[in-house]
Amino acid sequence: MIGFLVYLIDIVANALELIVVVDAVLSFFMHPLHPVRVALGRIVRPMLAPIQRALPPLGGFDLSPIVLIFLIEIVRSVLVHFLVSLAW
Repeated sequence: MIGFLVYLIDIVANALELIVVVDAVLSFFMHPLHPVRVALGRIVRPMLAPIQRALPPLGGFDLSPIVLIFLIEIVRSVLVHFLVSLAW
């Protein structure tokens, strides 16, 4: 059961990271009102908004997607370590 939860956490974290990267890349090429960008924005923007309020753009670049990916990795690591410690 613990192994399945770790696997599920990995899948969700990887999917979120992929969505964040795709949204960031598409922001350079697609219009903000394109249906794909709107759909990705509904997933990513609620997670990016608090980071963007705390971290202003640096030299015109929004670094919040990078911070979000780091935070996803930290949460993944904490959850996996917690679940593994329960198994012992």
